[in-house]
Amino acid sequence: MPSTNTDPAGVQRSQPLYQPINTEKKRVAYFYDSDIGNYAYVTGHPMKPHRIRLAHSLVMNYNIYKHLEVYRAKPAVTAEMTQFHTDEYIEFLTKVTPDNMDSFMREQGKYNVGDDCPVFDGLFEFCGISAGGSMEGAARLNREKCDIAINWAGGLHHAKKSEASGFCYVNDIVLAILELLRFKKRVLYIDIDVHHGDGVEEAFYTTDRVMTVSFHKYGEYFPGTGELRDIGIGQGKYYAVNFPLRDGIDDVSYETIFEPVIDAVMKYYQPEAVVLQCGGDSLSGDRLGCFNLSMRGHANCVNFVRSFGLPTLVLGGGGYTMRNVARTWAYETGRLVGVEMDSVLPYNEYYDYYGPDYELDVRSSNMENANSIEYLEKIKIAVIENLKKTIPVPSVQMQDVPRQGLGMSDDQEDELNDMDEDDNKDVRMTQRQWERNVARQDEFEDSDDEDMAAANGVYKPNGRTRMSILDFPNPNADEDMEIDSGVATPARKPEDTAAADNDETMLDDTEVQEPNTEEVAAAVPNAKDDAIKIDDDGDVDMAEPEEKAAEPKIKTEDIEGESAAAPEKEKSPAAKPAETADTAEPAAETRAKSASPSDVAVKAKSPEVGTSTKEPEAADTPAAAADKETQEVTES
Repeated sequence: MPSTNTDPAGVQRSQPLYQPINTEKKRVAYFYDSDIGNYAYVTGHPMKPHRIRLAHSLVMNYNIYKHLEVYRAKPAVTAEMTQFHTDEYIEFLTKVTPDNMDSFMREQGKYNVGDDCPVFDGLFEFCGISAGGSMEGAARLNREKCDIAINWAGGLHHAKKSEASGFCYVNDIVLAILELLRFKKRVLYIDIDVHHGDGVEEAFYTTDRVMTVSFHKYGEYFPGTGELRDIGIGQGKYYAVNFPLRDGIDDVSYETIFEPVIDAVMKYYQPEAVVLQCGGDSLSGDRLGCFNLSMRGHANCVNFVRSFGLPTLVLGGGGYTMRNVARTWAYETGRLVGVEMDSVLPYNEYYDYYGPDYELDVRSSNMENANSIEYLEKIKIAVIENLKKTIPVPSVQMQDVPRQGLGMSDDQEDELNDMDEDDNKDVRMTQRQWERNVARQDEFEDSDDEDMAAANGVYKPNGRTRMSILDFPNPNADEDMEIDSGVATPARKPEDTAAADNDETMLDDTEVQEPNTEEVAAAVPNAKDDAIKIDDDGDVDMAEPEEKAAEPKIKTEDIEGESAAAPEKEKSPAAKPAETADTAEPAAETRAKSASPSDVAVKAKSPEVGTSTKEPEAADTPAAAADKETQEVTES
């Protein structure tokens, strides 16, 4: 029997949060800095770092974090950023603020800072967090500490060597690839953002050690680069791959070009590591995008790259409809750890963002696909022909790897672990231990770290979390046997089959009304008004009357009228209570409407002492029992 846990939003969790679908185990390092959502460009700017916080909240509340190693990377510093960017440009980023930006007017024009890339509070710190996560992820891949590294705060692919562009200031992708090249001979970069990854392509345009592959909108669109004939120059000729697309490409069309091209790249280039930029502006309905990909069509690219089993760095990028980007990145995080997440969103602190459907899904629209089959085939053939001209395995001479790399060494990490234990001797599990803990998929129940999980924004559903006897009902039980579902259901008439088939018969809280004492009294004939008592919960009090209560007066003519109407039934005393079943029906319905689910559960699970355990019939209803009692008094 599925669990009946209920989220704080009132959503019943009839299905588990996720289902394992891939048994191939991957060590996934997940980089997130809780400060990233505190930064904001300027009012009205489409780029909102808050989307990363939304995605992280879904990852936590789907319990995907249990299969991740969560890290907060050290922000990149000036010396690390200048491995690609110029010293003057990085120095400008460290100094400029909204307060002194007027004194840097000449530099703003020189470095393209102002319009698309505004100056905002904490600009350099924001760049440091973005670049630090990507570089640390590349360093852990180099040291074989993980198989996949994720940094949704990265993927800013437009930044140039000494220029900001397209909302990007520091190109974390280039810095991460440079770190990978310390140990890897060949690195493949894949870009599924709707915009061309011009900054990364430009950085490695003349080398064969990095192949850049970009699927993007081309033609009267930012940044205006990425033509099919842009294939690299010099030693890097044929190592830049561009697939220009038109508006409205959908999942099916995208899959027919993405998988064959990437398959050919893997065959001819044979990379040792992959960097995948997952820009969310290629999703349907994006504020700045013009593609028509669904969430699963976008995630199919991530899943396909994962299937090659190479060390992979997964980064964010564009995406300007926050709720869609957060859904997609959270879903792709689940696919990277090998699970399929339930479509019903769990409750989280940003639950209202996902209304009105509250589902983990981004659907395609009816947008027209301007990419004809003939056009896509023509471009695909040209791209694969260019790939055939590359040297299968570019050779790199043996050289000494620089001793000083990014990130911490094993000795430094062990030292931090020891310090953490020494500083928290009385703590059962520290924050550092909680973030690095990876749950096994074959565990029977969750760990008891609810306090730590709550401190990190994980919302647990209300209700039962352990096994219950009600989870195993008898499949051969009588269909009429009622099993308490926690919902007040009106009594059903045998002939009313239409109402039984209607799934909308469950009552909302707004439909629950206080019972009218006069109506209840009218439904139970031959009873005084003061015999009807309403308890504190609004239910009809069916307790036995006190001994001091006066006996109700019985009118002889009523009894005689009943006898005259049914002389044959009077011969059988057992049949008399059955006559009141129809008259007791309105009372049963009134009680069902006024009863709360908790009251029904208590009454169903706790029968009164002395009651029969047989299946209740119409004559066993409380109203019929009361009528039977009055008739017994009359006969006596």
